[in-house]
Amino acid sequence: MTTLRIDFVSDVVCPWCAIGLASLDQALQRLAGEVQADIHFQPFELNPQMPVEGESIAGHLQRKYGLTDAQLAENQERIRRRGAELGFVFDFNARSRIYNTFDAHRLLHWAELEGRQPALKHALLRAYFSEGKNVSDRDTLVAVAAGVGLDAERARTVLDADEYATEVREAEQFFMRNGINGVPAIIIERKHLISGGQSPEVFEQALRQIATAKGS
Repeated sequence: MTTLRIDFVSDVVCPWCAIGLASLDQALQRLAGEVQADIHFQPFELNPQMPVEGESIAGHLQRKYGLTDAQLAENQERIRRRGAELGFVFDFNARSRIYNTFDAHRLLHWAELEGRQPALKHALLRAYFSEGKNVSDRDTLVAVAAGVGLDAERARTVLDADEYATEVREAEQFFMRNGINGVPAIIIERKHLISGGQSPEVFEQALRQIATAKGS
């Protein structure tokens, strides 16, 4: 079996990141016995200036991209269908706002040190996209962390003391300096880039080729 390092650069409020991760998960399931993934979730903020209270999704997308109501509805339906194909639920009725994610990224950095980063990443995506929770709210973040086996009191301390802020900023800047200006960006073995919410087949083929080359 070949172990591949995968840096998954993404944001917690990026729907195509959730789709990309679900596709990657399926690809890795298909490659069980061939490829072992060493996944590191790296931070990227789509809206670093977003206030803590967030903004309505409709207003945000109309302001940022000029989408009409019809275009927004069409886009949401396309995302919902892609998610359903992969077993991921997007509930656009529950989710009406987009939030600042810096605290979530700090918590993810800490979770990696605790060996629980993948579990927390999946839980945060479900909390936001499937349940419509406010992922900038610290009580919510602590509850999600506790739900994947992390210590709630320590999670609260990490958030309240602004721990790992420097590390998250440095990681964000590193990937931006290296040409990552959109997410998801999946970097395999620090040199092979797959961009966007690709299908499981795309990930499976790429991972198999890279693993074969590494093992030869």
